[in-house]
Amino acid sequence: MTSTLSAGTGNASAPAWRQFSFFDPETVKDIHGLNSSPEIFKATLEISTVASSSAGVLVADIHGSIHLLNKDFESISSWVAHSGGRVTHMVERKGILVTLGEENVIQSPLIKIWDLGKKDKRTTAPLLLRSAKVQPSNRPHPVSTVALSSNLSHLAIGLGDGTVLIYRHLDQSLASSGSLTALPKPRTIHESPTEPITGLGFREPIPQSFNHASDATPKHSREPTDHNNPNLYLFIVTTNRVLVYQASGRGTGSSAATAVDEIGAALGCAVMSEFNMIVARDEAIYMCAIEGRGNAFAYEGNKSAVHIHSSYLVIVSPPFVASASAASATIRNFVRTTGDDTSEISKVTVFDPANKFVAYSGTFTQGVREIISAPWGDLYILSNNGELVHLVEKPTSAKLDMLYKRSLYGLALNLAKTQNLDESHVADIHRQYGDHLYSAKNDYDGAMAQYMKTLGWVQPSYVIRKFLDAQRIHNLVTYLQELHTRGLANSDHTTLLLNTYTKLKDVSRLDSFIRTESKPSREESLAPDELPFDLDTAIRVCRQAGYFEHAGYLAKKYERHEDYLRIQIEDAGKYSEALLYLRKLGMDAAEGNLARYGRALLSNLPEETTELLIDLCTTTSITTLGVIDNMGEETPISAVSRSTAGGASYLSYLSLNRNTITGQTSETATIAAPSVKTARVETDGDTIKSSGNLNSDDVSGTPRNVSPPPTASSTIPIAPLSAPPKEAPLKRLSPRLYFAHFVDHMEQFVVFLETVALRRWGQSADEKSQKHSLNSDLLSSDSDNDEEDRRDQVAVWNTLLELYLTLPQISSSFMSSTPQDEIALREKALRVLRSQTIPYDTMHALILCSSRGYTQGLVLLWEKMGMYEDVLRFWMERDKEGATPEASMQVLKHLELYGPTHPHLYTLVLRFLTSSPELLSRHMADVKQVIQHIDQEGIMPPLGIIQVLSRNSVASVGLVKEWLIERIRRERAEIQADHEWVSSYRMETATKLKQVEELSDPEHPKVFHVTRCSTCGGQLDLPSIHFMCNHSYHQRCLPDNDTECPNCAREHGVIREIRRNNEQLADQHDLFVSEVQEGGFKALANAFSRGLFNQSRLETIAA
Repeated sequence: MTSTLSAGTGNASAPAWRQFSFFDPETVKDIHGLNSSPEIFKATLEISTVASSSAGVLVADIHGSIHLLNKDFESISSWVAHSGGRVTHMVERKGILVTLGEENVIQSPLIKIWDLGKKDKRTTAPLLLRSAKVQPSNRPHPVSTVALSSNLSHLAIGLGDGTVLIYRHLDQSLASSGSLTALPKPRTIHESPTEPITGLGFREPIPQSFNHASDATPKHSREPTDHNNPNLYLFIVTTNRVLVYQASGRGTGSSAATAVDEIGAALGCAVMSEFNMIVARDEAIYMCAIEGRGNAFAYEGNKSAVHIHSSYLVIVSPPFVASASAASATIRNFVRTTGDDTSEISKVTVFDPANKFVAYSGTFTQGVREIISAPWGDLYILSNNGELVHLVEKPTSAKLDMLYKRSLYGLALNLAKTQNLDESHVADIHRQYGDHLYSAKNDYDGAMAQYMKTLGWVQPSYVIRKFLDAQRIHNLVTYLQELHTRGLANSDHTTLLLNTYTKLKDVSRLDSFIRTESKPSREESLAPDELPFDLDTAIRVCRQAGYFEHAGYLAKKYERHEDYLRIQIEDAGKYSEALLYLRKLGMDAAEGNLARYGRALLSNLPEETTELLIDLCTTTSITTLGVIDNMGEETPISAVSRSTAGGASYLSYLSLNRNTITGQTSETATIAAPSVKTARVETDGDTIKSSGNLNSDDVSGTPRNVSPPPTASSTIPIAPLSAPPKEAPLKRLSPRLYFAHFVDHMEQFVVFLETVALRRWGQSADEKSQKHSLNSDLLSSDSDNDEEDRRDQVAVWNTLLELYLTLPQISSSFMSSTPQDEIALREKALRVLRSQTIPYDTMHALILCSSRGYTQGLVLLWEKMGMYEDVLRFWMERDKEGATPEASMQVLKHLELYGPTHPHLYTLVLRFLTSSPELLSRHMADVKQVIQHIDQEGIMPPLGIIQVLSRNSVASVGLVKEWLIERIRRERAEIQADHEWVSSYRMETATKLKQVEELSDPEHPKVFHVTRCSTCGGQLDLPSIHFMCNHSYHQRCLPDNDTECPNCAREHGVIREIRRNNEQLADQHDLFVSEVQEGGFKALANAFSRGLFNQSRLETIAA
């Protein structure tokens, strides 16, 4: 209430307050009879007082009764409060009603306290808590006014003799059980016999939350600053003064009431607002705070009563005779409409002190009895004739429409704030105010000031369209800046603002805009630390307008790595700054960006870029790389996909063969020599020293023509095998990502590949490096089982091998600065092919050596791959070409090397040596040795040898005459031996068949002629046992009465085992087929001899 009631002016003149009809009077009818006022108000003259309570409207009469009315003004409860007397005053807080009245039997006023929430079981009236006399002295005086604090702690009573009584701790007294008369002893805090008390009011302690809110509210220069006082104060109004008494807190009771204003008020003309005592006098309305008089409102005229209703002040004038010449327009209208200028009327004015206008003004011919501010928020006026008028307040929208029609937009804004409208409605008022200034007043600056207050509620496009003209572009800039400051701009708004800056050439404002720091927003709709503009749009627009420095500043500041590099490389051409920035990135960010911009950097800064690529591919930790890794939260770059084909050559993708090397002149074949110091590596024991390192502090924004010499800070020590385990290193970048960038920089490509191979895996094709034989296992211990790292090694060496065999020469290498010709490069290639530790794709190397005509490499690879026949055929082809005279000798030489382990090569060489008369004439003895070796080792049958020699007319019979004679002799001897074996087998078979026949003939009994035991050799005696195999034994010599001859049992067991094995083999068809495929007819003969084809066996299987 303070903020609203204290917003007036202290001007002593009576201004013409704006007057509106924000209330519509409606007569209230009785709910049971619509032709009359409510029944309770028909006897208006008997009503002594009316008060509002939380339970309803309380009406007391002169008979001492109290009636509790509902919203329809029906009595819901009635009881006699003061028997035989009347109720003079009523006040209610928290359901506790305090009444003051008179009774005939008692001279002093009586105070009674009721609990409206509880009923007396006997009378059904509210429960009476206390009843006592108000008797400060022997001479009783009537009560003029009463006040009760909101928490029931203090009760103040003012008497007609100028005495003020206060009851302390009333709430505690009511909470304790006691007699009806047990009230705290009243204390007289003020006495003024000549000044009756006309008003009392408690100023409640201010809640702490309200203190903070009020601190932020700008105060009028004359407004008291007592809102932070946490004590309870009592305002005392007399006819001549306004006093304040401290009722609680430190110093309570130590001092009397102090005067704060030397003006008083008549009875009923003082009312307590939330924080101030309002005093109505004929000349003005004054507001008094505990520190003194506050604001005053000039409102002349007699006043009989003032009341508070919500934020309004209701002023009632005493009856007076209307006049057509009255200063009040309400009185003049009354006379004009009724023509009555002789009757007395009363005027009721509803004043809004916060907004300084009259919300309602009306006349009542019968006089005003009471002003009722109902607890449900409505305002009623009770006339002396019992008529009840309801002042219906119009909705806020209707009020605003009335103000809009009169173009009172400022007043509409004040009204919206006092009515606590939400921000959207307030913003709509600002919008309409802005439209009014724009269209009707052509006040574009003022209109923009109003539109600025609609941010967040009105679509920005609504405002922007109005200010697109060139004359209003400055207003548009102001609006767009505020839109970005509040974080409400989108990319289109950012584009428009930046385009406006660039068209105006306003570089200073552009600088100020893009250098705006992100700061926590006060708007709830914005996230903390959010930029006031769309970063992507700002960068894009600055680039399009040619403000590369501004775009680069934004990209660098907000860690848009990809955008920053694109600006520096594609737009500004500042390659050195881009390379310096890449050194500060983390590995992941540098990886993707170098994959994208590596070619452009190599074209402009080949040495520095190669150095950086080497460091990225060989560094295993952030500490070694020297990276300022503050980019971990955001990596906007898109990583380049890695190839998964291990061992493939990547040089084919570089279009190296776009021009034939053989057709190049020395000028076209020569490549610009890089400063190889940036990548040269010197090996000394177990230490690798590199002058190009990302830890280097000497990094400037200009290209470096001369690299700094190696320093101690750039030394990368290799830990010994016994070193303690370190923290797990990060994964190193794959060098394959950057192969394509070296398409026009072959020498840097060689430097890059050789240095990466040495630093990363300890592998080198250089002779000096191989002598020192760095421990590759130590360097690559973290990736021995890493398949990806293995593919990287293969790709690096495949490409290096191709470069060695492809380039005609290079100016320098990573191990020396002296130029290297084709011979030196091919020697390196040969060392790579011979190495047992360097991984490369053998098949790819074979194709390279073949396509480049590198004979040494071809032979070496064929030998490593076991392709010995290809080695022989290669020399055979060379002999046919005639370019290599010693080709045939190389064939024989390699046959001696490979023949013992690969016998089939002899057949190939035999065909070669007998392919031409010249070869045969030169190698006659060699041919005979080859034939002899083939025959001895059984590599080919004699018929096969004859067929080979007889395929052409080169070899004659005389060449193999001696060998044939010797071979025929050996064959005849073998045939004769075979005949003898056949005869012996036939005789043995005939003997066996005869024996079987004799044993199976039942007509001829077997006669045993054996006389000695086959076991012990002694003379046979009875009992003896004879077997059909002609073996006889003593019965005692046979173990366990065995029924089988012991001498024949072993032989028969072997035969049975053989037959059982043969039967099992008969079912293993896969084994039989494989034997036939290997042995042919010999396998069939063996199978037949083992009985695998026995018909009876087949029948058994079929059964």
